[in-house]
Amino acid sequence: MGVSLFTSRVVLRVLGIDDFGSYQTVGGIVALLSFVNNALTVGSSRFLTYELGTGDFKKLKDTFSTVLSVHILLSLIIAVVAETAGLWYVYNKLVVSPERLNAAVFAYHISILTSFVTITQVPYNASIVSHERMSVYAYVSIVEVSLKLAIVYLLTISTWDKLKVYAVLLCVVQFGVAMYYRLYCVRNFKECRYSLILKKDIFKDVLSYSGWNLISSTAVALCNQGVLVLINAFFSPAVVAARAVANQVNMAANQFVGNFRTAVNPQIVKQYAAKNYEESQNLLLESAKYSYYMMLLLCVPICMVAEPLLKIWLGIVPEYAPKFLQLAVLTSLAAVFDQSFYTALSAKGQIRENAIMSPLVLFCGFGAMFLCFKLGYSPVSSAVVMLIAQSVLSFVVKPILLVKIVNYPRRRILIMFLCCLKVSFVAWPFSWLMGSVIEFYLDSDLFCFIMKVLISLLIVSLTIWFVGLDALMKQKVKLFLKKKIGR
Repeated sequence: MGVSLFTSRVVLRVLGIDDFGSYQTVGGIVALLSFVNNALTVGSSRFLTYELGTGDFKKLKDTFSTVLSVHILLSLIIAVVAETAGLWYVYNKLVVSPERLNAAVFAYHISILTSFVTITQVPYNASIVSHERMSVYAYVSIVEVSLKLAIVYLLTISTWDKLKVYAVLLCVVQFGVAMYYRLYCVRNFKECRYSLILKKDIFKDVLSYSGWNLISSTAVALCNQGVLVLINAFFSPAVVAARAVANQVNMAANQFVGNFRTAVNPQIVKQYAAKNYEESQNLLLESAKYSYYMMLLLCVPICMVAEPLLKIWLGIVPEYAPKFLQLAVLTSLAAVFDQSFYTALSAKGQIRENAIMSPLVLFCGFGAMFLCFKLGYSPVSSAVVMLIAQSVLSFVVKPILLVKIVNYPRRRILIMFLCCLKVSFVAWPFSWLMGSVIEFYLDSDLFCFIMKVLISLLIVSLTIWFVGLDALMKQKVKLFLKKKIGR
């Protein structure tokens, strides 16, 4: 996470705000066209994990081969659409200076190739997660960020067009990482030895599940990648860059919490597949609560020091970036419940209602963003709209679906919400109060920044310990720490 933030800073400085914003836009177009893949990604992981839970190896092997065949076909379709309709948009609608259009188009083609590799990689990644081999991700991530650090160095010494070099090197790293994952899966998981088959019954189940999920993925892609394209249509590439750098800090924070969810989700699905419904329910609600606490630990300090954080990180802070960042991390804090609760619906395989309600909320949000821009509001209005839409999903839509479809008790969901809200209502005011005191007494900007971060982390941690954890969990934490210290 630290190396990723460092490399983003250097890339922004070397490419410049306009080139960085252009790359984010063309990459956003490819990601927007790849929204079908997001639907199949969730479906792939769900079905592979479910079959592992049932213990049917033959069905597991056929599922993997069928899913991979679907992804290969999908990647070819997306490449064709991207090189036709998408390329037309780049040439005719993309806001970029004429002298940089050639470089932007080149980066666009390379982004399509990178997308092809990423899409066909999905079943392998899903297999690693299903088998809960989380250590593999840890080791490969270290190598991956090291390679990205090397990209930064090569970018600074390169005499060629830096936007083109950056796009090519990122593609090479992505290809190398994908090849390692594939080799690991083939050598360690027998079901990952691909056969050119397309089982109709499996294909039908995956397609039915993914078809509903496709609607949700369309809305998510529209709000995540589509908003960059929308901002580009109304504002300069510099504003796109501001949104992009805020997203990168937010993505780093999300990765921290997301890795925790990646580790716990397979057990929730496997317990449900084995008909241990009570255990699956307990694990989901507890993990949702702790995911919120983890995100709160990052969210409070980031919101308090958004502008100095970006200044230290980037040197030059794009206009609107601090506000974008604060609103983005608040949106991610709310999204913890949305993402956590979806796992229960996915485990049961019944996501139709979610596929109707969630996109409806997000599409309304995207329409509200467009209207705000048309009426001349600040680009920050898009982040405000996204926060409102995400809050509706997390605190209204998903809990209702959880009760209706998976038979979760309303009381347990409400208790979990109240526990998280109590921690927030204590941590936020005390952190802001202490931050104001520190600002009043300290003149040094750097020392003030460090103290605000440390104090806010301490306050949130103590609040979680005294307000957010029950006696049993405190005892477990103490035993865990004693074992670690004893070693």
